[in-house]
Amino acid sequence: MKKRILFLCTANSARSQMAEALVNHDLGDHFEAYSAGTAPKTPHPAALKVLAEIGIDHGRARSKSLEEFEGQPFDYVITLCEGANETCPLFFGGVERIHLGFEDPARVTGTEEEVLTAFRRVRDQIREAVEIYLRNAERAFTTDQDGGKIK
Repeated sequence: MKKRILFLCTANSARSQMAEALVNHDLGDHFEAYSAGTAPKTPHPAALKVLAEIGIDHGRARSKSLEEFEGQPFDYVITLCEGANETCPLFFGGVERIHLGFEDPARVTGTEEEVLTAFRRVRDQIREAVEIYLRNAERAFTTDQDGGKIK
């Protein structure tokens, strides 16, 4: 059975959208990722564009409110911005909840290329950090049949 992950960010327009798409693409055999926001906005076009650059079609994405997931079971709840970390509700009690903070690429101003560069950088940081965290977390909980050694 796949482990369920919920990525939270304030707007659910950039970082959490990218995290959801990256995990479903890269680690979809073991994880099922979702994303939501405490104050959702439309997915940022640059987030969708930098995902498409690496072969991930997330074009049907929509921003979702945290309330859509209330009462649903998750194995991990991962906040990606300070705002969501501070306002993450208690109804996610009993699950592994962590914070992996990343800069908000949606706040970058400049030329289109400068904005895309910021989105690419954050996309790559999220991809690396989330994959490392999930692989280490799963390894810590996976034991063999002979004495509980970590595989």
